Amino acid sequence: MSNQQTLLEVKNLKKYFPVKSGILKRTIGSVKAVEDVSIEVYEGETLGVVGESGCGKSTFGRTILGLEERTEGTISFRGEKISGIPEKNLKKFKKEMQMIFQDPYATLNPRQRIGDALEEAFIIHTDIPKKERQQRVRELLTEVGLKEEYYERYPHEFSGGQRQRIGIARAIALNPSFIVCDEAVSALDVSVQAQIIKLLKKLQQSHQLTYLFISHDLGVVRNVCDRVLVMYLGATAELASSTQLYKNPLHPYTKALLSAIPRPVPGRKKERVRLEGELPNAANYPNGCPFHTRCPIATEKCSQVRPEWREMEEGHFVACHEV
Repeated sequence: MSNQQTLLEVKNLKKYFPVKSGILKRTIGSVKAVEDVSIEVYEGETLGVVGESGCGKSTFGRTILGLEERTEGTISFRGEKISGIPEKNLKKFKKEMQMIFQDPYATLNPRQRIGDALEEAFIIHTDIPKKERQQRVRELLTEVGLKEEYYERYPHEFSGGQRQRIGIARAIALNPSFIVCDEAVSALDVSVQAQIIKLLKKLQQSHQLTYLFISHDLGVVRNVCDRVLVMYLGATAELASSTQLYKNPLHPYTKALLSAIPRPVPGRKKERVRLEGELPNAANYPNGCPFHTRCPIATEKCSQVRPEWREMEEGHFVACHEV
């Protein structure tokens, strides 16, 4: 992977949400949703981002796309810095970077026909005439496995899987090169999940797409992603190829996550690593390693010094004192 072209580079990204109190709504602290994340995403790959609910993975994806304003750090796309540049200069990058949401129904206007909803991207970003727009939308519907006549239907007339196909159609409408899939299959039945994953892989090939695939389902991630980034409390815990991570996890948090995956072979047992306690409050961020309050192998150093992000073998990074 290291010899591949870097499409997206994130350096020391932080996203803090202010905590306000009192009648005057004074800021009394902050929730550290994303805490000093640095990562490169290679052209054509699928990079998985995993972790428990509340670990900051969705906020990370939204901040990259500018849906959340970053607190610190830089974001570069195709070698150009896009963080902090004027809004008018962002238009060309917005066409290149899109998102598939977990709940597509929430992003659709229930009173608007699907065809009109899909046309909006062309109205905003292109000047092609109406007849051409409508034809392009019908082609999009066919490409994601829906019928052309669905153009006239409304969101409530579709199933969850069909709505997600509409969400995918909207994401690829402007021929982007980078798509954030935010829990794109987690709300779907298993059989429908498989269909949507197959569609995403097909579109990746035909459109030369790069995915940031955010999920809490490590079974799905194993089958979909080339590399996997493990996040804990907004920070990076481990990064490796999918093969490396599942075969030889290094971080104790990664080991705990992987031990929770159900075994497909009946009768074959494995030891479940159970973590004590809950995810700490990001508004009261722990000192040292963010995982030390739940780590089964934590030492005194772990509670005082934040571990460095180290490359243990080619392409396999971890933030842990005890590895």
